[in-house]
Amino acid sequence: MAKEIKHRSNGEILRISPVFREKPWGGKRLNTVFGYTIPSEYTGECWAISGHPDGDCPVADAGRTLGQIWKEQPELFGNLPGDIFPLIIKIIDARENLSIQVHPDDEYAGIHEKGSPGKTECWYVLDCERDAEVIIGHNASSREEMKRMVEEGNWSELLREIPIRKGDFFQINPGCLHAIKAGTLILETQQSSDVTYRFYDYGRQVDGIPRELHIPQALAVTAAPFAAEKTQQKIWQQEGARISHLVTCRYYSVYRVELQGETKLNFEYPFVCVSILSGCGTFNGMPVKRGDHLVLTANFGELCVSGALEFIYSHV
Repeated sequence: MAKEIKHRSNGEILRISPVFREKPWGGKRLNTVFGYTIPSEYTGECWAISGHPDGDCPVADAGRTLGQIWKEQPELFGNLPGDIFPLIIKIIDARENLSIQVHPDDEYAGIHEKGSPGKTECWYVLDCERDAEVIIGHNASSREEMKRMVEEGNWSELLREIPIRKGDFFQINPGCLHAIKAGTLILETQQSSDVTYRFYDYGRQVDGIPRELHIPQALAVTAAPFAAEKTQQKIWQQEGARISHLVTCRYYSVYRVELQGETKLNFEYPFVCVSILSGCGTFNGMPVKRGDHLVLTANFGELCVSGALEFIYSHV
């Protein structure tokens, strides 16, 4: 019989149902790894926690989406300002290379993308094939050199390719040229924005039409020369758990928890996003397992966690 765990919490736990998006570079691992029912074998993105109009996630037993609850019950999220839930949590299955791309910052997107926020994001590598790589940054010494290399299609010299392995973490700021490459499964935490400018997409087509490129916009927002973003994890142990602080930036803080047994976490934030990466257990007595995604509401208080679990949580 499981031991009863006493807890002191003022908040609610919202179970979020993912939304899936098919992509020409997508695969099947959202089904084979997480057990999700996916629309096809070309499913590239699981929008696991999102209130964005392009992927507004249903909230279990609420009869509403996260975006609707954000607007109708702002007190559940600390009465934060803004028309949209501010973070998106995705799982990305790259069967093939994603486009070589860049995202704008808030200022540029606000002017050129009908008031949309920009897009800052970060990647946690859930799994990858041997010899997998990602593209982060470029080797051009100036914007003029970058423009010339793009016009010449000199991608081999321009792109900065980095070998990766399971457990790696990267912060991708606006203006950073980047691409997730084939054989990679990633959990992404990002601003609630869907603005992407593509430099190059390997000539792929959708329904016989080449995918749109955005070279003028991409050149306008890409930082040159490239400066690598340095992140340093802080790791600590507490009863039953190993906790890693992965990053804090203007838009989010992200943590990884590895649990064997029981521990308590105290959350005094407007909300907390949680994604269960592996294992099973309980959150304040509620069963959770790999592939579950949760939002803990404002000033949640004490969360008692038990089981054998790995999860990532984030907050604004």
